[in-house]
Amino acid sequence: MKIAIYGHYFNQDAQQYVEDLLNALNKKNASIYIEERFLELIKSTFKTDVNYNTFSNYKDLNDSFDCMFTVGGDGTILRSITYLRDSNIPVIGVNIGRLGFLATVNKERISEAVDNLQNKNYAVKERTLLMINTEPKIEELEDFNFALNEITLSRKDTASMITVETYLNNEYLTSYWADGLITSTPTGSTGYSLSCGGPVISPQAKSFVLNPIAPHNLNARPLVIPDDTEIKMRVSGRENEFFLSLDSRIATINNQTTIYIKKAPFTIKMIELNDHTFIQTLRKKLLWGEDTRNK
Repeated sequence: MKIAIYGHYFNQDAQQYVEDLLNALNKKNASIYIEERFLELIKSTFKTDVNYNTFSNYKDLNDSFDCMFTVGGDGTILRSITYLRDSNIPVIGVNIGRLGFLATVNKERISEAVDNLQNKNYAVKERTLLMINTEPKIEELEDFNFALNEITLSRKDTASMITVETYLNNEYLTSYWADGLITSTPTGSTGYSLSCGGPVISPQAKSFVLNPIAPHNLNARPLVIPDDTEIKMRVSGRENEFFLSLDSRIATINNQTTIYIKKAPFTIKMIELNDHTFIQTLRKKLLWGEDTRNK
């Protein structure tokens, strides 16, 4: 097996689980490539006699890799897509964070996950991404203008609401008066959108969600739309600048910016072990099975 490993942070709590992952992969004689900055963090915390191969950007990865392991939480998987892009390398996450909707491998079951990977006891599920373009162009988005969870417009330096003029397939929908507007994928439906009252959507559904953040008009509800819809937005408000976020990446836009959002031309492949289905994750993470009437 040829495996890439990515992590965004490293601390004493993570040390044992990183060692467990490396040991499990070494026992399988896997060819291991670790993201350059993550390897520096590892070496600064504990000594290793093995000289691992490294990668530093998406150009170092190709379809010769069997998968990428991320070590962290859901945010680490979201950051990993800047390396994965359209490489078709499937990703699987070891959860040493908190919730773990995307990073589903329990940190105590790393060795078992590696066994399942080698024995092909898993399914590969494709996840839709959002792609954004703007007029005028935004420098921060030139290198990578995609998001796995959501694209969000929000106020910046003011407590006042903003107005987001919104069109679907060039037909005027409405102008949202709110703190912001989330455009979410099915993957992102259990993230920021859910906390703002949005629906849970199955990852394989061909839908997006438009979800206003604290709307001034209480009849402005989350709207589920087909994922082949092209969305156009213009934002205005008392201030001239606003935040535009793609998952965890943030750029600043102004009143003159027109935003175009549509489905990306590629998908992210996620490894789903046989005992970690989306339905099982819903029951566990959202405590849907905790109702005493189900016992």
